[in-house]
Amino acid sequence: MNRLHTALRGAAALGLAIAAIGVYAQTPPAAVGYVKTVTGEAWVTTAGQRVRAEPGTAVLMGSQLKTLSQASLGVTFQDNTVMSFGPDTVATVDEYLYAPAQGQLQLGASLLKGTLNYVSGVIAKLKPEAVQVKTPTGIIGVRGTQFVAKVEDSQ
Repeated sequence: MNRLHTALRGAAALGLAIAAIGVYAQTPPAAVGYVKTVTGEAWVTTAGQRVRAEPGTAVLMGSQLKTLSQASLGVTFQDNTVMSFGPDTVATVDEYLYAPAQGQLQLGASLLKGTLNYVSGVIAKLKPEAVQVKTPTGIIGVRGTQFVAKVEDSQ
């Protein structure tokens, strides 16, 4: 009887562990920022899910941000970095790590086309070399508190 009891207890523990892994696997990734402002039509696409941008829309690592003509979009990140996008812009959030107590700081984005006004947050102030914005023709390294970039459509 002891063997049966031990086997049942082991099976129950295994079942709980599998259930916990299932819950962990379904936990959505944490937002790295949120849409603060939007005018016109703009979209946030994450993991194939496209949603119309509105104030409060979550931005995650890997999100693509897109504005249509006559639209603009403002995103505020966890570290208070602000990125504002003008009309006909496509950008992605490639990397984002904000754990200043552990010294883990990283912000990487790509501006594929359109315009970006960038205002530094805590990451750039503590570790400027940890911030990069890629464009089709180069990489912008942040060494100040603000910059504006424009990428022409290659068509």
